Amino acid sequence: MSLHGWIILDKPVGLGSTQAVAAVKRNLREAGFNMKLKGGLKVGHGGTLDPLAEGVLPIALGEATKLAGRMLDSDKAYAFTIQFGAMTDTLDAEGEVIETSDHRPPRAAVAAICEHFTGPIEQVPPKYSALKIDGKRAYDLARAGEEVEMKTRSVIIHSLRLAMGEADEGAEVAPSAFATSAGRPDPYDPQAPLELADSVTLVAHVSKGTYIRSLARDIAHALGTCGHVTYLRRIKAGPFTESQAISLDKLNTIGKGAPLEDIILPLEAGLDGIPALILDPESAQAVRQGRVISGLPHSDGLYFAKLADEPVALMELSEGSAKVVRGFNCS
Repeated sequence: MSLHGWIILDKPVGLGSTQAVAAVKRNLREAGFNMKLKGGLKVGHGGTLDPLAEGVLPIALGEATKLAGRMLDSDKAYAFTIQFGAMTDTLDAEGEVIETSDHRPPRAAVAAICEHFTGPIEQVPPKYSALKIDGKRAYDLARAGEEVEMKTRSVIIHSLRLAMGEADEGAEVAPSAFATSAGRPDPYDPQAPLELADSVTLVAHVSKGTYIRSLARDIAHALGTCGHVTYLRRIKAGPFTESQAISLDKLNTIGKGAPLEDIILPLEAGLDGIPALILDPESAQAVRQGRVISGLPHSDGLYFAKLADEPVALMELSEGSAKVVRGFNCS
């Protein structure tokens, strides 16, 4: 079986992304695959997930590691819970409380303010983050007691909604927090009591570089209080969703002889939405040599070139000619 593809891990809380990659390598080694540094199977992850976060962690195998950069640049979706009334230095449950407030916002106000945070926004990343400042990780500087000044960055919040029920991809997302069918009072009814929220769970679809902890902090401040993240689950990373993710227990069955075809997704699963460009053997050979192929009737754009079922390259097509962006060697 080709090991050029993806394992989508449902990463549990407490496990770091690097540890997750190590767990995949260990299981493949136990299954008999060569994992030595030189000449062995390459493994990498497609986007760091903090140890305190859980959810979708794409892990690339073999030639799929060439797409890890694209995965890092892709949009993500998260479900997260904000606990109001206290902000910590890490902006999550792990840190020390540095700010408190007795104010609790109405649940309807939380839903209403989501629109304010939708679209292009500016945010200041947490000082406890992996961003580098003068060559050093911000969290290392912060833990050493040094003053850390984080620069504002531009990100995009594609959508932000209040979730109802359990915070997962299958959770019903409220089209409006004012929906009386959800059992909530109509805030436009002057006789209706306001439902104050000690905590809320939101679902956000965001661009690369977005820090959910910063988003939670800013939402709480905009509501006249403070808060921190107590629950964070990534429910989508690029084209991969939690329905495709496997548990750590299932991952551990690889080393015990479990069929890999039940666990590994093909390389092209990471290219969802990119049209295929079917090559003949002669054109495939030219592409493998890095040559431009011309006279194509296709519209301009990025294509996934393949020979039958074999991935050949990512190619950029312009005015009938296609050049290689990234070649694959899956043979």
